[in-house]
Amino acid sequence: MARAFVFVLDSFGIGGAADAERYGDAGADTFGHIARACAAGRGDREGLRSGPLRLPNMVSLGLAEAARIATGFSFDGTASLRPFSFHGAAQETSSGKDTPSGHWEIAGLPVRFDWGYFPDTVPAFPADLTEAMIREGHVPGILANRHASGTQVIEDYGEEHIRTGKPICYTSVDSVLQIAAHESHFGLERLYQFCKVVRRLVDPLKIGRVIARPFLGEKAGEFQRTPNRKDFSVPPPEPTLLDRLTGEGRRVIAIGKIGDIFAHSGISEVRKAPGNMAMLDKALGALDDAGDGDFVFANFVDFDSEYGHRRDVAGYAAALEAFDRRIPDVLARLKQGDLFILTADHGNDPTWRGTDHTRERIPIFGLAPGLAGGTVGLRPTFCDIGETVADHLGIAPGRHGTSFLAELKSHA
Repeated sequence: MARAFVFVLDSFGIGGAADAERYGDAGADTFGHIARACAAGRGDREGLRSGPLRLPNMVSLGLAEAARIATGFSFDGTASLRPFSFHGAAQETSSGKDTPSGHWEIAGLPVRFDWGYFPDTVPAFPADLTEAMIREGHVPGILANRHASGTQVIEDYGEEHIRTGKPICYTSVDSVLQIAAHESHFGLERLYQFCKVVRRLVDPLKIGRVIARPFLGEKAGEFQRTPNRKDFSVPPPEPTLLDRLTGEGRRVIAIGKIGDIFAHSGISEVRKAPGNMAMLDKALGALDDAGDGDFVFANFVDFDSEYGHRRDVAGYAAALEAFDRRIPDVLARLKQGDLFILTADHGNDPTWRGTDHTRERIPIFGLAPGLAGGTVGLRPTFCDIGETVADHLGIAPGRHGTSFLAELKSHA
C-alpha cells in the first residue's frame, strides 16, 4: 500500500474565486498580493526580512503554476519544476470562507448549509445565550461580549478577569465564540469544561466553533496566550475521508488543530505543538512513523492567526519563507509511491480591508515520487483533494468530488 500526506498552509489562498464578489472579496489574492508587496519593498521589516518573496522549494513543486491557473498571476520564483511534481488549483463550493468548511471540503465533505454568526454590536451575544452561559457554566458573569482581536481583548480585560473570575467571551466575523481565561487563576480544565457547556448552548445557532484561548501573565503588557488552545467544533454531518479511512483500519495522524476541526471524528492520533516550525517537526515525526496505508493531515495555523488576521504582510512573507526552507526536510522522507500535497483552506489576504478571511481559490501542488506529475488544472471543488487521497490509498470513492490521480499518472 501507499502513504499520503496533506499539509494545509492555513489561509494561503491564491485568489481568483469565481464567487468572491458575493463575499465582498473580489480581487483578494493572499499569495499574489504578498508577492507584489514584497517586490515593491512593502514586505520589508528590519531584522525580519527584505526584498522579493523567496519560495524556491514551493515553486519547484508547482506553486507558481498553481497561481497562474487560479488568476493568471506570474510569479518569478527562479526554480524549475521537480520531476514527479504536480500543480493545480481548486474552487470552494461550500458556504462561507472559514476553517471548518475548507477542511471538511478538502476531506470530501462540502458544507451546504449556512453557518451562524454574531452581529458586530455591543453586546454581540443574545441575552438568553449570555444568561445561559453564566447560569449553566457556573461563572459570575462574562467580559467583552463583542467582536474583538484575540490579543487585544486580553489586554483590555485580562486584569478584570483575574480580579472577578469572569471569562472573556468574544467573537469575530467568523462563525465562532472564543473564550479567553487565565490558565492558573481560572484553570485550564475549568476553561475546557466551560467551553463544552457553551458548545452545547450554541449548537442551535449553527456556530462553527467554540475556542478555548488560555493565557498567562499578571497584568496588561505581560499577558501571553499559551499553546493550549482547544477548538470545540460542530461534528461533520456525514462521514469524511478521515472516517472512511479509519473505518478501513487505516491510521489517520492529525497534526495541529486538525483533530479539533473534525471534532476528533475519524482521527487515530493527534500531535500538537506551538508555532509553525514546531508543528512541522511534529509532522516530520509523523512522516517517519507512517506505515503503508496511513494518512498524515497537518494544519499550520500561524499563517492565518498570526499574520493574515493581523494584516501583517512582512510577517506572513517571513513565515512562508521559513516554511519553504524546511520543505527539503519533508521531501527527504518521501518514499516511492507516496503522495504529498500542499494546499490551503481559504484566503486571508494581509493587504485586504478588515481582518476577515478572504474567499479565494486554493493551490494544489506537491510531489508523488515515481508515481505521478504534471498539471491537474482548475478543480471545481476542494473535495477532489480528498478523493485523490482516497484513490491513492485504495479505498472506495466518496459521494463528492473526483480523483485526479489518473490525470497525474497520464503525465508520468
